[in-house]
Amino acid sequence: MFGNLSSLTSTTTLHNGVKMPVLGIGVWRVDDGAEVEATIRYALEAGYRSIDTAAGYNNEDGVGNAIKNTNIPREEIFVTTKVWNAHQGYDSTLQAFEDSMRKLKLDYLDLYLIHWPVKGKYKDTWKAMEKLYKDGRIRAIGVCNFHIHHLEDLKESAELVPMVNQVECHPLLTQVELREYCKKNNIQFEAWSPLMQGNLDIPILKQLAKKYKKSPAQIVLRWDLQSEIVTIPKSVHSNRIIENGNVFDFELSSEDMDAISSLNQNKRFGANPDNFNF
Repeated sequence: MFGNLSSLTSTTTLHNGVKMPVLGIGVWRVDDGAEVEATIRYALEAGYRSIDTAAGYNNEDGVGNAIKNTNIPREEIFVTTKVWNAHQGYDSTLQAFEDSMRKLKLDYLDLYLIHWPVKGKYKDTWKAMEKLYKDGRIRAIGVCNFHIHHLEDLKESAELVPMVNQVECHPLLTQVELREYCKKNNIQFEAWSPLMQGNLDIPILKQLAKKYKKSPAQIVLRWDLQSEIVTIPKSVHSNRIIENGNVFDFELSSEDMDAISSLNQNKRFGANPDNFNF
């Protein structure tokens, strides 16, 4: 349930009552060490309180250092990481979680996600995540890149419904059917690659940027928020990080929201969850 969209500390309430910031910083393809540490420092200084990483990004160490070196209390920072495909399965997920926690230098995790729906593995992975959740090690658990049929399949053996489904979503891939399914099942929908990996040279986005005196990126991120989509834009540049977070002082009209939604082409910049080979 989305709350008031007033600032970077605005949250949505997951179906277990945990509050998750509606906008966070993603660190995919950000180098471990100095680059990821600086990125997170810029984001935290700009007011971000949500950090999204993954074992598969190979930068959990740097993320952990950045969190350790900030003066912001741990309970104010929402940290997400993900179990990588090669580590899926019951015992291996439990081990992968411990490895991630050691790198992140954390006592508990805010959100743990299955990175991709690895056939024959994700149900056992989910069982392990349910155990970690029940043991109080994780505040919320969810999935990434799950189509409706993956979610339905998981439901057959799951004790808990995923709290989040993080998938590729942007104006060229609006995922309407999946969003409606998630809403109906109280699964918070979250977008990765919300800025289409920089492919923002689209006339309507430029027109709306001019109209609202914002950048095309800010228009897209505002569209996410007004669509009740949690979003995690990625940048390593402090000016961009600040700009991406500055989307709480304007509101798109319903006509302009519809105009952005009508850009949909079901176009992916990443892999299709039904056909990935990693």
